[in-house]
Amino acid sequence: MLRWLKNVWILSLKELKSLFNDVILMGLIVVFLSVAVYTVSKGITTEVRNASVAIIDEDRSQLSFRIRDALQAPYFKQPAIISPDQIDQAMDKSNYVFVITIPANFERDVSANRQASIQVLADATAVTQAGVGTTYLNQIIQNEVNAFKHQSPTDMLPLTPMVRVFFNPNTQTHWYTGMAQVLNNITLLAMILVGAAVIREKEHGTIEHLLVMPVHASEIAMSKILTNGLVITLAALLSLWLVVHTLLQVPINGSIGLYVLGTAIYLFSVSSMGICLATVAPTMPQFGLLCLPIYMVSRLLSGSESPIESMPEWIQQVTFYSPVTLYMQFGQEVLFRDAGLDIVWKKLLLMTAIGAAFLMFALKRFRSMLTSQG
Repeated sequence: MLRWLKNVWILSLKELKSLFNDVILMGLIVVFLSVAVYTVSKGITTEVRNASVAIIDEDRSQLSFRIRDALQAPYFKQPAIISPDQIDQAMDKSNYVFVITIPANFERDVSANRQASIQVLADATAVTQAGVGTTYLNQIIQNEVNAFKHQSPTDMLPLTPMVRVFFNPNTQTHWYTGMAQVLNNITLLAMILVGAAVIREKEHGTIEHLLVMPVHASEIAMSKILTNGLVITLAALLSLWLVVHTLLQVPINGSIGLYVLGTAIYLFSVSSMGICLATVAPTMPQFGLLCLPIYMVSRLLSGSESPIESMPEWIQQVTFYSPVTLYMQFGQEVLFRDAGLDIVWKKLLLMTAIGAAFLMFALKRFRSMLTSQG
């Protein structure tokens, strides 16, 4: 056992030296966990921002003017006033995301407590803004009508709802996106770095040197997993602190120690999968073609892009056994909700079991590759 540990230590030092000498891979780590995290977090939002609105005001009353003035930045641009015959052309050209039609006698009907309605047309090709923005508009219009009638929105309800938003009280998208990008990017980095380490041995001819050394396949594979896992874990911690916490000003509520433990277990399983793929692909381009579909599918089904509950039932059952899904849930629970070990231990145990299965298969494939090379 001591001999095995010593060999893993020596081989790990060799892997570290090889990784630090590879400028492209080191640059990839820096870009993925700094520029990519910041730009995606700031550039992508699920909130309504600067949505273009046009209004057809056939009432031209005090209430219609209040509704128009209530559409303000940063949610909406300055509303444009158009005529009814301009609707089709404006929507066809995507000039506006929303077109609001306020009918004649709208204020008179509201004041007389008669049935009154406003038409809102939404361009659903901008699906996020159309879906969320319609809710915004409905709330804004309802608030203005109630204020005009000097009536509270809860006056007609048998109870008063009290809404409290936990973990992200201002519902800012970049709070979630920043952390999700770190969690997603280390998945791809782990697969690429470990796979590149194996393929680099074949392309540079150094694998023949390993074959004549008194080392086992498990020692070679473990050194690559440990080395790249350590580098990625340290880089992820720096990204969380410098980019997410400092630049994006996202609070980190959970235990960093527990997050490091979960990240190490997760990288163990993903790195083992990367070795499996590297033993199948003879060259780096082919390895990349294998990695990308697996990464994209697992990411899309992990719950980071859309809720798992909205997926078909059979996909939900399958994706809960994916290490990417488990790690995404683990990261949200620890970093956002300050979950302790008593809550996430099952996910850690399942990730460990999946990683062990991946490692057993990876070692089998790795031994076969070394035998064919010899």
